[in-house]
Amino acid sequence: MMKAESIQQIKMALAEIDRRDDERIEHWQQDERSGVQQALKQWERRIQRHEKDIALLDEMQVFERNARAQGHRLIVGIDEVGRGPLAGPVVAAAVILPEKFQLLGVNDSKKLSAKKRDELYDQIQNQAISIGIGMVDHNKIDEINIYQASKLAMGIALEDLCFIPDYLLIDAMTLDVKIPQENIIKGDARSVSIAAASIVAKVIRDRLMEDYAKMYPGYGFEKNAGYGTKEHLQGIKELGICKIHRKTFAPIKDFC
Repeated sequence: MMKAESIQQIKMALAEIDRRDDERIEHWQQDERSGVQQALKQWERRIQRHEKDIALLDEMQVFERNARAQGHRLIVGIDEVGRGPLAGPVVAAAVILPEKFQLLGVNDSKKLSAKKRDELYDQIQNQAISIGIGMVDHNKIDEINIYQASKLAMGIALEDLCFIPDYLLIDAMTLDVKIPQENIIKGDARSVSIAAASIVAKVIRDRLMEDYAKMYPGYGFEKNAGYGTKEHLQGIKELGICKIHRKTFAPIKDFC
């Protein structure tokens, strides 16, 4: 008679199973041990999340599939991060993903934890055909306004690519370029290419603001990324503004 698998052995096996049709699942469902049944419940929850991620990825590739159906091949998603902060630059990213891109979990960067963004950032860097970055600093933002600065950052990111794309997917913006483009409202939650760009831009900007926090302590840049949090505003009251604050933004302009 074969010795029954231990609960720990079953848990380890379940951690490697991503398909419902694995014959071991049905076998373990007949196991009356409470530890096995609890492990199966945990596995079921994980599988449901996995299936949800697969469905979301498929849904977020609709714009890319439609563009390819029109004959386009190098499709770039473009997004920016940093319109709202009181300090620091606006950062844009342009990302060209391969047609068979299958990285689960890619979504609007605002919906992801910092840890998850960092994980996805590394994988996007490894899998993308090309990534371009554009950055416009606080001085230029004050000079031309944040909307124009965002467009400028996107244009710089586009020019930073290793290849010239033949189709643009852009989050709620239109660029003055002679390339076919599609303006998608809430594109970072609807297009995988734009979502990837939002993740890349967010991680780069957050890391930059962490560096600025060391140069300009007291504002909490490492936690608030320049946004107007209570800690940030208190720092301004106590220390005044620093070099990277946007002087045309309220309430910063009141301290100039």
